[in-house]
Amino acid sequence: MKTILRFIGSAILLGILVWTVTINVAIAPAQADLRQLEEAPGQIVYQSRQTLKDQQGNRFQAIAFKRIRPDDTAVIYLRLVGFPGTADIDHSQPLILTDSMGKTLTAADISQEMFTDKTQIKSDVGQYDLQPILMQLETAIPLQLILSTLDQAEIILNVAPTVVEEWRSLTDQK
Repeated sequence: MKTILRFIGSAILLGILVWTVTINVAIAPAQADLRQLEEAPGQIVYQSRQTLKDQQGNRFQAIAFKRIRPDDTAVIYLRLVGFPGTADIDHSQPLILTDSMGKTLTAADISQEMFTDKTQIKSDVGQYDLQPILMQLETAIPLQLILSTLDQAEIILNVAPTVVEEWRSLTDQK
């Protein structure tokens, strides 16, 4: 009888150990999924790519990236790309970032830097300077991106805290 009880006790202890290890592995913090590209000799770009949905369910590609130039200067931008016909972004307005606690920040529209021909700026693509505000974004609470459009409607994109954390990890890239 003692042997059976020891066996049951050992099995329970082993089960608890396996369960504990499985839970710890399953909820381990996710590592940032950053891509590294060499655009030109000595010019490195780190990218975080995410898909965000607006209030109508339209998908936008959100590409936060850090560009390190050959002279070791760096910029951190956010590019938002909608499918053609889903957005008519007002490039004269900044991107508004609001967290669920009511904190609001703005990022300057620098879309003209994307194109060599300034007359060819696309209305479904916007690029914004994240560098001055990135470290002010909280990684523990959701964020909304608010895009002004030419037809006066706003596009609201919801951003999960894990995405903000990934964007902030761009500052660590050298």
